[in-house]
Amino acid sequence: MTREEKNQAIDALADKITNANVFYLADTGDLNAEQASNLRRRCFKGNVQMEYVKNTLLEKAFEKIEGVDLSPFYELLKGQTSLMISEKGNEPAKIIKEFRKKGDKPVLKGAFIDQALFIGDDQIDALAALKSKEELVGDVIALLQSPAKNVLSALQSGGSTIAGLVKTLEERQ
Repeated sequence: MTREEKNQAIDALADKITNANVFYLADTGDLNAEQASNLRRRCFKGNVQMEYVKNTLLEKAFEKIEGVDLSPFYELLKGQTSLMISEKGNEPAKIIKEFRKKGDKPVLKGAFIDQALFIGDDQIDALAALKSKEELVGDVIALLQSPAKNVLSALQSGGSTIAGLVKTLEERQ
């Protein structure tokens, strides 16, 4: 690889990372070809972009990114490293957890989710339990709808007469 090709690869990595709100670093060493292929297939199904990266190129890409301090990740860049980029914060963690039911790899090195850094494999359960933005919006809407549904059901249970409505409201107090 020439110096120009390396610089292009570093710039491409830096652009990918800058445009991603969520990325994971995983150790996928010791996976045989079939396991690696299955992991890639599972990532594709989960809308997670996965690629193997050279540690030195990734470190230089981290250095190029402005506004975010990714220096804690530098010490994690040893051995084989896979970069997993996703729209959902918990999807790569779920894939890693599911895949590890059959073996001890991949191992989470670190994760970056909306300006927060998570370092170490012990974070995998917490990351897998994170809710996606869509799930959080759904929970908030459900919470907001709950009181209105209670009032409507109380009003409907009293019947359509005014006396029934007054009686229902009286019983609620």
